[in-house]
Amino acid sequence: MKRRTFLGAVAASSAAAAVLPEHAVGAYEPARAKPTKITLLGTGTPAPSLERQGSGYLIEVGDDLIVMDHGPGAHHRLLESGHRAVDVTHAFFTHLHYDHCMDYGRLVLQRWDQGADKIADLDVYGPPPIHRMTEQLLGQDGVYGPDIRARIEHQSSIDQFTARGGTPPRKRPAPHVREVKPGDVIEGKSWKVTVGHAQHVEPFLECLGYRLDAPDGSVCYAGDSGATDTIVELARGCDVLIHMNHYFSGTAPSPAYRAACGNHVDNALTAQKAGVKTLVLTHVTGQIDQPRVREQIVHEIQKVFSGRVVWGEDLMQLTFAVPTFAKIGD
Repeated sequence: MKRRTFLGAVAASSAAAAVLPEHAVGAYEPARAKPTKITLLGTGTPAPSLERQGSGYLIEVGDDLIVMDHGPGAHHRLLESGHRAVDVTHAFFTHLHYDHCMDYGRLVLQRWDQGADKIADLDVYGPPPIHRMTEQLLGQDGVYGPDIRARIEHQSSIDQFTARGGTPPRKRPAPHVREVKPGDVIEGKSWKVTVGHAQHVEPFLECLGYRLDAPDGSVCYAGDSGATDTIVELARGCDVLIHMNHYFSGTAPSPAYRAACGNHVDNALTAQKAGVKTLVLTHVTGQIDQPRVREQIVHEIQKVFSGRVVWGEDLMQLTFAVPTFAKIGD
C-alpha cells in the first residue's frame, strides 16, 4: 500500500476527523444525511513530484462538487478520486500562480467536450485577472481557439459530439466567471463561501482564502499565505483549516519569505488563535517531507495548537464526523 493511501485512510477514519458542536460558527441547519467530504487532490508545490501534485482540493457538499484551485496534476487526481470533469459544478481559485491554476483549462475543456451541451457551464470564482485568463484560454483568439473551432465545425468532431448525445450546432465553452474580493459571499444550494485576504505575493498577484460553511461543518482553505490576522478571522471556529506548510520554521531566507509562505510554528499559532479543530498541513516541500522531520513538525505544532494535526497527502479524504473505532480483532 502506498504511503499516501495508508495515511489517507488513517486520517479519514481517525486523526483527521473534527468534532462538530451543536451550534458551529457559520453552519447551516438542519444537518444533511450526506456528509460533506473533502479530498486533497494536490498537496505539492511548483517542484516536480510524483507523490504530490499541484495544489487542488475537492469538496463534495449536497449535490455540488466544488474544486478549490486546480494546479498541474490536480485533474489527474480528480479522476483517481472517482470523479470526472462533468461532475464538477463550481471552481474557486485563490490566486493565479501556475501551480494553483494550470489544470483550469483542462477542467473546462474536458467538461465541455464530454458534457456535449447537456450540462450547465461551470461557475468560476477567483481574483483578477481570472476573467482575462479565461478569455485568453477559451476565446476565439485564445490559446485554445483553433482547437475549439475544429471541435465545433469539423465533421469528425460533430460525429463525436452527436455520439455523446449532443445536438448540433455545438455551443462554445462559456464558463460563468466572477472576479471576487475579500468580503464577498457566494451562496450555494446548501452552502456558502466567504472570501478573505491571504498574504502571499502582493502586489504582483491578488491572493485570497476561502471559507465554506455547510450544514455539518466548515472548512477554511487559506490558499498560499504566511501568518496573517485576516486568515485567523476567516477561519474563526472552523472545523478544518487547510494551510500552506512550505518549510521548516526558522529557515526562511528573508523576512519577505516568511511573510509570504506558511511554516509550522506560525501555522500552529494561526490555528490556535482561530480556534479551529483540525489543522491540515499542505503545500509541502522536500525540505520537510521526510521521516523524522514530519514527526518533529507535528510534535512542535501540538505544543502550541490544542486541536488535531493532519499531515496532508494527495487523495486523502476528510469529513467533519466524530471518529469511531472498530473493536480490536474486527
